[in-house]
Parts: sequence; structure tokens; C-alpha cells
Amino acid sequence: VFTSSFSRCLMLSSVVVFLQRVLLLVASDVDALCACKILQALFQCDHVQYTLVPVSGWQELETAFLEHKDQFKYFVFINCGANVDLLEILQPEEDIILFVCDTHRPINVVNIYNETQVKLLVKQDDDLEIPAYDDLFRDEEEDEEDSGNESEGTEPSEKRRRLEEVWREILFEYEQYEYHGTSSAMVMFDLAWIMSKDLNDMLWWAIVGLTDQWVQDRITQMKYVTDIGTLQRHVSRHNHRNEDDENSLSIDCMRIAFEYDLRLALYQHWSLYESLCNTCYTSASLKLWSVQGQKRLQELLADMGLPLKQVKQKFHSMDISLKENLQEMIEESANKFGMKDLRVQTFSIHFGFKNKFLASDVVYATVSLMENIEKDESETDNFIRALDSLSRSNLDKLRQGLELAKKQLRAIQQTVASCICTNLVISQGPFLYCYLMEGTPDVKLFSKPVSLCLLSKYLLKSFVCSTKNKRCKLLPLIMAAPMNVEQATVIMVGIPPETESSDKKNFFGRAFEKAAESTNSRTLHNHFDMSIIELKMEDRSKFLDALTSLLS
Repeated sequence: VFTSSFSRCLMLSSVVVFLQRVLLLVASDVDALCACKILQALFQCDHVQYTLVPVSGWQELETAFLEHKDQFKYFVFINCGANVDLLEILQPEEDIILFVCDTHRPINVVNIYNETQVKLLVKQDDDLEIPAYDDLFRDEEEDEEDSGNESEGTEPSEKRRRLEEVWREILFEYEQYEYHGTSSAMVMFDLAWIMSKDLNDMLWWAIVGLTDQWVQDRITQMKYVTDIGTLQRHVSRHNHRNEDDENSLSIDCMRIAFEYDLRLALYQHWSLYESLCNTCYTSASLKLWSVQGQKRLQELLADMGLPLKQVKQKFHSMDISLKENLQEMIEESANKFGMKDLRVQTFSIHFGFKNKFLASDVVYATVSLMENIEKDESETDNFIRALDSLSRSNLDKLRQGLELAKKQLRAIQQTVASCICTNLVISQGPFLYCYLMEGTPDVKLFSKPVSLCLLSKYLLKSFVCSTKNKRCKLLPLIMAAPMNVEQATVIMVGIPPETESSDKKNFFGRAFEKAAESTNSRTLHNHFDMSIIELKMEDRSKFLDALTSLLS
């Protein structure tokens, strides 16, 4: 239903949209970058002129729209815009059309039921849990009838009061939890496939977009496996199509393969030892921040029968005889140490004969380039570099990203170990809380939203493995880090509990809004994820007190 108008605009090259330029407003996350790459390729096919503007939050989005609204009639929002009333925020002229491809849920009901200016691009089989139109929007004639009764001197209609109460309840029920739908890159790839313009590169970007959701822990395991299955069918179709291609063995070719691989971050570009130490799953399971955990790691390596010299050198330098049966050896030993999910369904890509990358490698590399703090460069420069690294012609940039990603993963694991060993994770009653002090190593890295979210998720997993308090194992986590020392602000993120049955729905967005409102705390709700906010340092304690009483 929602895709039809956008599909028509893209498919019919004679439509007016192709006679004018399009403005792309793209959020700073890997899935958005992948969706953007697919759309850029589609626009290139049909010679559509466009301008790309990266936006890291609502303020930048509004500014970009105001700056460009007189030059463009068509705006495309990627991973931003769905969960707010766009017409109210942007006040666009009536002839402006807004296309929205956004994984954030729930989608604002005004965007859903506006059929003229807001065109939503979503998968038709996605369950959006939308309330019925009649439950949300009352008939104007009914309103006039009610107000007519009131003007005759009668009491306000009981029916009207009841309807308003029901309306508020329905809307609250619909909007109280934040979660994520199908990856935007997958939605864009679906569009390319419908148009018979899907290329191998586009399929790889869709895979990386989905893998980003998995790495960021934004979707359930069931959703991940289902979407992997969908993409696997496309990979089979593409591979079958390429079998007859006489250039398929060329040194420049790319080949995508579905495989079960180890859940070890960047291990093929690192040493196996470093990867085991800096992967959240293995680090948390073995409790590597403790002396006992380090001992268990040595026992695991001994059980695998891998010489320490081999394990600690670069993976590509390991003996071929060891690499041939490595997955089976590691998985068998990991099972004995309680790590039953060390293998995961994923995809790899081969460029020519030498270069092989797993989808998760590309996600970590792209995140690190996008949130790079080593060079004093603008967010836009980092965005463009991250976007470029997704092209097969820029493998050098991808390799730079892999080196940065190793530093990022080390920083995360060292911070997790420090937080647990110094008891920085405290129970506030209805949630766990951790604050990184100014001066903590790598604290500047964690002023960036994706890095802070990764740290929070890794810390919560590790804390759940380390604590003996059964109640604490079921609690969500709020994490804060210094944002801007001069302005005395902190960045704060809330994540749902780490439970096997978790549906990944997050209630902190609404809770943050209410706590800020009730205490007049100076907060900035600028991120597209509502569960990430900025807050004045001085207001931190009263804000947390309000959250504690609100969630108790």
C-alpha cells in the first residue's frame, strides 16, 4: 500500500520527479548508508539528479530542509522522519512530496494516514501494528453535532469524553515502545528487484544493512533469521544468473556466499586470540575481565589443541592445516564452555581471488569510519568516507576502517572490564545505571551515539554474566558519558533488558521525555533514536530521580 506511489515515481522515467532534482536526507548509521548506496545506483540507472545531505539528528534535518525547500520538490528521508509528524515539524508547501524509508518504529500515525504529501516506503508484509483510522480520527460532522449539543446548554457529551479517553489510550499503547522494522537497505533492494534493476552490489549492501541491525542488537533473532532466508534466496538467484557470465572468474569479479561462520569479530583480519578477547559473546561468556576468566580462556585454547603461537599471530599467517578444520574445532570446544551459539548464519563477499570479508567485518569498519575521532574532521567528512568504503573500488578505505574497528572493540572491552571490576554499574531500583567519568580512557569515543550504544549493549551482556543477583539480570540499563565538556553536557542512552525472550522494544524514549518534562531538566532530544538524549550535567541527578519514581 505505502510503497506504490514511490515505486511508480522511480519506475516511470517520464514522471515529473525525473525532470527535477531530488534531495536525499540520510541518517548517520550503516543501514542508512547501505540504503543510500542502493538508491544512488537506481538514480544513476535513470539519470536522476540528486543532492545528498547527511543528517545526524533532528536539528540538522530541519536546517537542511529549510535551506533546500525552495530548490526541491521531492525529498527522500532515509532512516529518519518516520516516527514524528513530519508535516507539523517541517511545515512544507503543499506541492512538496516527502518520501520516507525509515526502520524506526512506531511510525507516526499522521505520516501513515496522510495520503498526499508523505509517502512511506515499507515492506508490505511488515506488521506495523497501526491503530484503525476510525479509532484515531473522528468525523468532523460528529464533532459539530457534539459542540451543537453543548451550545444548547447541555453538559459536555459523556460519549465525547469517553471517546477522547479511548483515543489517548490507543495512541499511548501504540507509541509507548520504540523498536526497529525491516532494514531500510533491504526495503530499497526489494524496490530494485521489483524494477528488475537489482545488481550484485545492491544485494551486498542489503546484506550489510541487515547485518548492521544484528550487530547493533536492534532486531530479534527470529527476524534476523527470517530476513537472512529472504536474502539467501536472492544470493542463489544471482549466483545462478552469474554462472553463465564469461567474466565470472575475472580478477575484478565479486562473489557473495551464504555461510555459517564464527561469531568472532574481525577474526579473519586479526589474530584469533585478539578476536576471542574482544568479541562481546566470548568475553562475556568467559568473564575475561577476571583472573578466573583468563584461566578459562587458556583452558579453551588448550582444549582446541591450537598452539598459542598460532593463535596469537595474524589469522592469514596461520597454518593452512589448522585453518581447514578451525570452525569445527572451535565450536566443539566452545560447547564444552557453555558457548552454544558461536556459529551464526551470515554472508561473505570475495573481491577477485584474495579479498574476503564477512558482512559483520564491513559493519564494524563502516561504523568506525563514521564515528572516527582520531582526525579532527567534520561529521560530514567521516560520513562520506564511510559511504565510500562500501564501494568495491575503495578497499583501501575499508581496510582503514577495519584497523579503526579493532581499536574501537579493544576500547569497548577495556571499558566494560573497568566498569565491572570497579563496580560502576549500580542498581537504581527499576534499572541499572552506569556513568563514565571525564578522564576515563577512550571517553571521547563514547560521546558518539553508535559507539555508546555498542558499549552499553556489551556492558549489559557482561554484567548479566557476572552478577549473582537474579533481579539485576532482568533490568534494563541506562548509560551516560560526557558529551561536551565546555557546555557541561552528557549523552545518555537507555537499552532494554538482556533476556532471551526480549522483543527488543525500548520504553526509554517516552520515559526520558516524561522525566525531562516533570523536572524541567535541560535535555536535547535530537537523535532519531528516542532512547538517546543529551542532558545538562547539573540536571543529571534530578532527572534520574524522576526516572526512578516514574519506572518504579
